Amino acid sequence: EVKIYSLSAGRSLPEWLSDRKKRALQKKDVDIRRRIELIQDFEMPTISTKIKVSRDGQYIMAVGTYKPRIRCFDTYQLSQKFERCLDSEVVTFEILSDDYSKIVFLQCDRFVEFHSQHGHYYRTRIPKFGRDFSYHYPSCDLYFVAASSEVYRLNLEQGRFLNSLQTDASENSVCDINPTHFLFAAGTAEGKVECWDPRTRNRVGLLDCALSSVTADTEIDGLPSISALKFNGALNMAVGTSTGQVLLYDLRSSNPLIIKDHQYGLPIKSIQFQHQLDLIISADSRIIKMWNKDTGKIFTSMEPEHDINDVCLYPNSGMLMTANEAPKMNIYYMPVLGPAPKWCSFLDNLTEELEENPESTVYDDYKFVTRKDLENLGLAHLIGSSLLRAYMHGFFMDIRLYHKAKMMANPFAYEEYRREKIRQKIEETRAQRVQLKKLPKVNKELALKLIEEEEDQQATRKRKQKNLPSLLKDDRFKVMFENPDFQVDEQSEEFRLLNPLVSKISEKRKKKLKILEEKEKEAQEQEEEPEGKPSDAESSESSDDEKGWVEEVRKQRKLLRQEEKVKRQERFKEDQQTLLKPQFFEIKEGEEFRSFKDSAKKQKLMKKTLGDRLKLEEKLGTLSVSDTTVGSKQATFKLKKSEQQKKQQEAEKQHRQERKTLRRSAGHLKSKRGRGQRFH
Repeated sequence: EVKIYSLSAGRSLPEWLSDRKKRALQKKDVDIRRRIELIQDFEMPTISTKIKVSRDGQYIMAVGTYKPRIRCFDTYQLSQKFERCLDSEVVTFEILSDDYSKIVFLQCDRFVEFHSQHGHYYRTRIPKFGRDFSYHYPSCDLYFVAASSEVYRLNLEQGRFLNSLQTDASENSVCDINPTHFLFAAGTAEGKVECWDPRTRNRVGLLDCALSSVTADTEIDGLPSISALKFNGALNMAVGTSTGQVLLYDLRSSNPLIIKDHQYGLPIKSIQFQHQLDLIISADSRIIKMWNKDTGKIFTSMEPEHDINDVCLYPNSGMLMTANEAPKMNIYYMPVLGPAPKWCSFLDNLTEELEENPESTVYDDYKFVTRKDLENLGLAHLIGSSLLRAYMHGFFMDIRLYHKAKMMANPFAYEEYRREKIRQKIEETRAQRVQLKKLPKVNKELALKLIEEEEDQQATRKRKQKNLPSLLKDDRFKVMFENPDFQVDEQSEEFRLLNPLVSKISEKRKKKLKILEEKEKEAQEQEEEPEGKPSDAESSESSDDEKGWVEEVRKQRKLLRQEEKVKRQERFKEDQQTLLKPQFFEIKEGEEFRSFKDSAKKQKLMKKTLGDRLKLEEKLGTLSVSDTTVGSKQATFKLKKSEQQKKQQEAEKQHRQERKTLRRSAGHLKSKRGRGQRFH
C-alpha cells in the first residue's frame, strides 16, 4: 500500500519547437495541458545516462545524448540554469563542490574533463579506457578504475599523476570511497572487491562476492562481475553483481549478511541507502526494488516504462529521480520515505488532499455487457437509453442494475450452483476409478484416431521428451468437434480417393465405437462405471503395403465410374421425358432474315484456319496480297457492306443524279435567255 506519485507524467514537446508554438499546442491539446511538469524541460534530446544532486540540494545535474551534453537545473527556479555540449559521451561524472562550480567528467575516449563555473577549464587523459572514479577529499586525489589491473591516481592539488595502485584483477569496473574512514574499494571483473588504505597505499582486504552470490536457489550462466558498489556508514557495504544479485556486507566479516536477487538476471546499475526507514534502493535496467536492509523484506518496487540507466535519491526527502532510455527523466514522490524537498513543499499539501478524498476508478461501479448478454437478461430494450453507455463492442451499465436483472432473469441460480457443486464432488470421488473414453458428438472417428495416435506416441516416446499438445484439448480446434458443419463427409469423391485404406481402418474404429457406446449405455443404466478399459490391442495390418493400397484405389475408382454411369443414365431419361418447347427470337430493325444457312456458314468459316480464310477472301475479291520492294507482303482488305449501308449508298447515288439533271436544265434555260437578248 505504498503510494507512488509520478511527477513527470504526460507527453514531452519537441525541443526544436518555438515558445510560441508550444503555447499554441498547450491551448489546443488537452493531454499537453494536463501534463505534470515539476521542473521545466526536465529532459534530454534522446537519452539520459547519469543524474546527480549537488551537496547543497539546489542543483540537479544530468548527462545524456545526443549530442553529448550536460544540463544543470536550478530547483529554486524550477527551470534549466545552463547547458553545455561535450566532445564525447560521458561515462560518469562527480560534483566536487557544494554547487555546480567544480565538476569532473570521465569520458568514453579516455579523457578526463574539468569544468568550473564559467565552463570548460582543463582536459587530460588516462592510459586506459575508464570505467568509474571516486574523489578522496583529504588528499584531493581522484582514483580512476579502468580496463586494466591498475588504479590511476590524479592529485588535483599538485596537478599531476601519482603512482598507481596495482590490483590482482584483469579489469576493474566500479569503485567507491567510504565517507567515514575513507577506505577505497574497487570491484573487479572476476567478482571480487579489493579494499585499499589510501594512507599506506596497501591492500587491507579481499572479498570474493562471486562465490558468495551463488546459492542453492540462484541459477547463473557465467561468472558474476561487480557492477555496483556503495558504502553505508563505517561498517556496511552493498555490492551489486552483473547477474542481478545485491549482497550486503559487514566489513568485519567475509560472508554477506543478506543476498537479494532481482530475479531478472540483469546487471545492477545503482544502489542507494535510505536512512529514515533503513531501506536499500537497488535498480537494474528494468526494475527499482526497495527492501529492508535488516530482514531483506520487499518494501515496494517500481517498473518504469523505459530501461533505467541511473537512480538518484534526493537527500532527506521522499523524492526519487531516474535517468533512463527516453528523453524525459522521471521524478517520483513517495510520502512514506520522507517529506517533499523545501523547494517543492506544496507537494505535501497536494498528496494530503488526494489521500483525504480518494477517488474510485470510473469503472468500479459499472459492468461491461455485450448485446448478447443484454438479450439474455431481457434488457435489450434499454439500448439507446441513458442507462447504457456504448463502449467498443458492448455497453457499460450500473452494477446494481445488472445484479437485479440477473436475479430476476435467473431466480434459480443458487439451485443450479448447488447442483453443479454436488456434481463436481461426485466426479472427484469417481476420479480414482477407471474412466471410459469420452468422445465428442461430432467427428467421433477422427477423435478416436487422434486418441490412438497419442497412445502410440506415448508408448514410443522417451521419458525426457516433452508431451506434445493434443488437438482435442486445443481451443483452436474445439469447434471441429462441436459444430456439425465440420463433420467429415466420407462419401465424397475427394475423401475416398485421398484415403484409399480408410475403409479398413474405419471398420476397426466403428467396432471400437460400438463397444464404447454399449459400455456407456451400461454405465448409464447401472449408474456405475465398469472396472477396466476396453482392450485396445487388436491385430492391425500394416498400412504401408503397396499392393493393398493399389487394389483399394482401383476399387474406389471403379465404384466412382459406376456411380457416374448411373447418374448419366438418369440424366438421359430426364432429358427424354422433358418436351422441347419452341423458342422465338426477335430480329432487330433494318435486318432481314434470310435463313439459318448464313449462321452455319459463319460457324464453318470460324472453324477454318487463317490461311484458308485468306484464300477464300482472295477468290471473292475482298482481299488482295502484293509483294513490296523490301521483300515483305502488303495486304489490302475491302470491308463488306451491310444491306442498310447499300440502300443508303443507292439513295445517295439517285440524289446526286437528280441534282446533276437539275443543274443541266437550269444551264440550258440561261443559255436560251442570253441568245434572245442578243437577237433583239
